[in-house]
Amino acid sequence: MKPTFQNATDWEKAEILMQPAFIRVMDNLRKQIEKSNLVATYEEIKEPLPGYQLILTHEDNSVTISIWDICFKVCFIDYKFSSTESPQDSIMVEIDENLFQEGGVINWDSLEQKTQKTIQNIIDNFPNI
Repeated sequence: MKPTFQNATDWEKAEILMQPAFIRVMDNLRKQIEKSNLVATYEEIKEPLPGYQLILTHEDNSVTISIWDICFKVCFIDYKFSSTESPQDSIMVEIDENLFQEGGVINWDSLEQKTQKTIQNIIDNFPNI
């Protein structure tokens, strides 16, 4: 789903967070999947947001998740994966302020911890994500 923001400040904070979140998500996916029995493949997608989706597979089970959805789960409070809604839908999101220090600087430790927890949750709940 496409995120919408309550105000311009939240949009600006999302712009600050998204690239570091993407990098942390990709790095943690690699690390945590290597330790699991899941096979990960990536597929380029064009809509609703250009990017990639992750396809996790184990035996006869497979789950597909947008990498942006994982990043949104990290950056926003209570973000739900969009598997039940139309990907064209938009949802009002709220920035996780715990990912920032005073002065609007990214709190790298909090970002890393939340990313690790989010990825571990995906792996632990496979295939019922």
